[in-house]
Amino acid sequence: MAKPIIAIVGRENVGKSTLFNRIIGARHAIVEDTPGITRDRLYRDGEWLDREFTLIDTGGIKFNTEEGLIYGKVKQQAELAIEEAQVIIFVVDMQAGLTSDDEDVAELLRRSGKPIVLAANKTDDFTSPESMLPVYDFYALGLGEPIPVSAAHALNIGDLLDAVIQYLPRAEETEAEGDCVQLAMIGRPNVGKSSLVNRLLGQDRVIVSNIAGTTRDAIDTKLSRDGREYVIIDTAGMRRKCRINEPAEHYSVSRALNAIDRSDVCVVVIDAMDRITDMDKHIAGYAHEAGRGLLVVVNKWDLPEKETNTMKKFEDEIKEELGFASYALTLFVSAKSGQRCDKILPLVDFISEQHSRRVPTAQLNEVIREAVALNPPPTVNGRRLKILYATQVGVKPPKIVIFLNDPELMHFSYARYLENKLREAFGFAGTPISLIWRKREKDEE
Repeated sequence: MAKPIIAIVGRENVGKSTLFNRIIGARHAIVEDTPGITRDRLYRDGEWLDREFTLIDTGGIKFNTEEGLIYGKVKQQAELAIEEAQVIIFVVDMQAGLTSDDEDVAELLRRSGKPIVLAANKTDDFTSPESMLPVYDFYALGLGEPIPVSAAHALNIGDLLDAVIQYLPRAEETEAEGDCVQLAMIGRPNVGKSSLVNRLLGQDRVIVSNIAGTTRDAIDTKLSRDGREYVIIDTAGMRRKCRINEPAEHYSVSRALNAIDRSDVCVVVIDAMDRITDMDKHIAGYAHEAGRGLLVVVNKWDLPEKETNTMKKFEDEIKEELGFASYALTLFVSAKSGQRCDKILPLVDFISEQHSRRVPTAQLNEVIREAVALNPPPTVNGRRLKILYATQVGVKPPKIVIFLNDPELMHFSYARYLENKLREAFGFAGTPISLIWRKREKDEE
């Protein structure tokens, strides 16, 4: 059974993300005094008194805004979170007092018919009766007793969660997630990562805007497709450090790098109109160094003018520019029209399988012996490299230890030759291979 969902909702800058981080016990949501930092829905799992749940952080709801503007879309995301949730934590600001925006949010929540727990945040003094007087203003919202809390100082959070979990269904064992593929969408700003995520999900799960940098958090979304489970992580666009101005953007890039680290497969999205840029190569390099499966998706393929072999020439260009990751698979799509987007998940599945592939030791050594027989290792200063045997010691990516008489005799060109022979024999398409050179000790002989 799926975990019950709790949504944190409120106007801008009342401390929703701080409360979100406090409840889940980690700093996942970006927190800054600037209003409007949180824009998409951010999902994380939490637990209180052995009751597990999924918590959603939402952007600040702002009314009297045209739907085409960014805040209108933030409001849509909050409304979707309200629709998903079993319980809503409505956060207000004790220091600012009751505002007209709070009243508008309260009216929106009342129409949902969902249980609502009112959290009066930024209550820094629980001992003075005078300091507690503003809490009574929030009774006017007609949502029951406000619970004073301080998310920043972790005060009274337990009482808040006690009130919340009484609305949750009784604890039941959740279904095992099984073999779930973690998929990170990475790339420069405004290349269409969020549009591709929405296309895969079949709904506007994340905000899409022509404004570069709209996505700031790394947004996790679960998806079931053809009996397979996925977690799709939409990340903030990454730019060179010298071009990052806002502190929030530093956090966003950090979140994107963290998403790479916890993913199985990275989809590097590039803009067909920009060709492949230096930053695209840097971003692919992050995924390569992290040992992740790699799929390069060329988005906006409906825009360039086509000639004979346009796609083949672009693919060859990508292979040349990403020489360090020549194993990466390439797909040309259009998130706008949906062209070839249905091929993304099957390719991700294939790369994930290659990323987790194990090769029997006997087959591995047979390929190594044949490779050495066809092209013997070179002699260095009168000493010849001897390859003794190999064994696979790990996956994600495949890790192969090759025992030698002296690792210093292994030249990078011969190492590449052996890697190519392993790929010819076993595939490993879309995934790096970690080859580890180790000197065999005398007692092993």
